[in-house]
Amino acid sequence: MTNFKITKGKNDFKDIEFVRKTIFIDEQKFIDEFDEIDSTAYHVAGYENNKPIVCARFFCDGNNEYHIGRIAVLKEFRGKGLGSEIVKFCENEIKKLGGKSVSLSAQVRASDFYKKMNYNTTGEVYMDEHVEHIKMTKEL
Repeated sequence: MTNFKITKGKNDFKDIEFVRKTIFIDEQKFIDEFDEIDSTAYHVAGYENNKPIVCARFFCDGNNEYHIGRIAVLKEFRGKGLGSEIVKFCENEIKKLGGKSVSLSAQVRASDFYKKMNYNTTGEVYMDEHVEHIKMTKEL
């Protein structure tokens, strides 16, 4: 079990920034990784030996629908269940906040991962920068 730490906004953001920059900018070549949502979202970082190895964020859109995003696991730690562990952690935190449903913008190549966690695809495939994505939802 990973040690998770949750923060709100950009307080104590350096560990989140490290994981996201490593995965989304350096590895996957996204350009617009950081946005205005970062300043109000909840951010979750997972650690092993005090090193950040996984992260995610979640936020409410104002209509009591929550969104989980920016889920990233450092390459050397993939395949160990950390992705599902952090998604479940976020879902539990959302439930505590009164959330009843959650959505995410999944990279199409990762959609089977989310389907195994009972997420359903909604709508059509769309491009986010250079990568195909699809909206997925789940009732909590």
